[in-house]
Amino acid sequence: MAYKQAAESIQAKVKASLGDKFSIISGDMERVRSSDVLDHALKVGDAAPEFTLPDAFGHEVSLESLLAEGPLVISFYRGEWCPYCNLELRELQAALPRIQALGAKLVAISPEKPDGGIIATEKNQLTFPILSDFKNKVARQFGIVFQVGDGVKELGKSRFNNDLELRNGEGSYQLPVPATYVIDASGIIRFSHVDADYMTGRVEAETVVAALEAIAQPVVQ
Repeated sequence: MAYKQAAESIQAKVKASLGDKFSIISGDMERVRSSDVLDHALKVGDAAPEFTLPDAFGHEVSLESLLAEGPLVISFYRGEWCPYCNLELRELQAALPRIQALGAKLVAISPEKPDGGIIATEKNQLTFPILSDFKNKVARQFGIVFQVGDGVKELGKSRFNNDLELRNGEGSYQLPVPATYVIDASGIIRFSHVDADYMTGRVEAETVVAALEAIAQPVVQ
């Protein structure tokens, strides 16, 4: 099932569960969309910023090492508590053999503490690295960080028992706008998808593979 179709199914269930309170979520997404956050996001042709982040198991992973053998796909997601993020991670996992066949690597980055990455890895049976971006330092370099609205913050705590301060280990209540980047081996962004609609606005895995096909050299078996 394509991401959007599955995401729309989840969204319908959330709407039915929340009723009128769903407007708190939809209104906050519109607030982010109409702000200048997306104007600052890195775009095609920009150089990806160098970074080193820990994976879920404490190993340091750098952009330089990831690009050493070819292109890279980076998926920024909000956290393992987000059903849409988990759906996207599973879609990317399903596409991983095709990504690897094109000589590319895949990583996902969230502001959660590493134990959140472990949960996401186990829950979604992931075989690619989950990196922990404390205080959204790398996401900020990519220009995709936004402030969670007060209404959404309180709804998350009261309705979903989700406290970002505990999950992320700091109290800024900031998150990355879900974003997917394809970066070539020289560190230049060749594809980007950034959308404030974290429910149904994410890129399909097929589109990511197509972006890689345009730049990557297939692995010779």
